[in-house]
Amino acid sequence: MVSITRAADLTIVGANGGGWVAPLGTAAPTSPLVQPAVPWEPLGAISDDGLTYGFDEDSQEFTPWGQTSPFRTQITKSVRTFQMTLWETSRVAVQSIMYRIPAADLEPVGGITSFAETASPSPDRRAWRFLVIDGDSARGFYVPQGEVSDRSDVSFKQDEMSGYEITITAYPDSAGNTVYHSDSVPATPPTPSS
Repeated sequence: MVSITRAADLTIVGANGGGWVAPLGTAAPTSPLVQPAVPWEPLGAISDDGLTYGFDEDSQEFTPWGQTSPFRTQITKSVRTFQMTLWETSRVAVQSIMYRIPAADLEPVGGITSFAETASPSPDRRAWRFLVIDGDSARGFYVPQGEVSDRSDVSFKQDEMSGYEITITAYPDSAGNTVYHSDSVPATPPTPSS
């Protein structure tokens, strides 16, 4: 009889998690179990939609003459993104990434924060850290060079939390990598032999 192997502890539900941002060039935390330290700045509360890790890929298929199935496929585009809605819209780090303004320019003067949005923003690449937690499991993502590439409309309504829905696009670092993973997950059990 065939043994169907299943292990519930190898699954993950995005039950909890967080995000951090730091200046470009900031090293990754050494473990998903370590609290990111300064200069990492927390992004605060994220909506209950959680974090979406996106894959946008294109490929070119090559089918030989006389056949109907390709015998080779070449990846022509491979982009990684992270999407979330930030609820703490008054947090300086969150305003800074939403409006592409240095955090130092958002310091209140006399209790008032004033800034202007430019029609021609400069590139605003930063380092990013994301963490997904489910019980004893933790999945960490480090983006050494990422930038907010999409921002959704912001609603101000009585029955809805205002938030900044953003998408971060990961760019290659000097090693050609876009996302580094560091996970603390249970070991995969041995496969039963036949």
